Amino acid sequence: MTTQQIANRLVELCRQGQYETAQKELYADDAVSIEPDGSPMSGKTEGLEAIIAKGHQFMSMVEEMHGGTTSDPVVAGNVFSVAAVLDATYKGRGRSTMEEICSYKVKDGKIIVEEFFY
Repeated sequence: MTTQQIANRLVELCRQGQYETAQKELYADDAVSIEPDGSPMSGKTEGLEAIIAKGHQFMSMVEEMHGGTTSDPVVAGNVFSVAAVLDATYKGRGRSTMEEICSYKVKDGKIIVEEFFY
């Protein structure tokens, strides 16, 4: 798959709320995920299985999802980004809306790095 095809497929699956399916289908086994310092999920997560587990951990903090959006991707060479908004109520924290830029790097037809800015 080209970077554009991967970006389009990721957006399609994210808009359907199928994040784990996107990871299993589009990510390399040795992919890396980077969250901003100071966030509840801060730091670097290495490996597809660990990234999937991080997603499960994040979802365990969510009491209720109220909605969200994912923009169309912007692609340049082997990287792409999307803007994402997530409106959710978190256990013990209440409702909040998170806005972020999600950046991805592709190699050999798979996502090898994801990094979030919020």
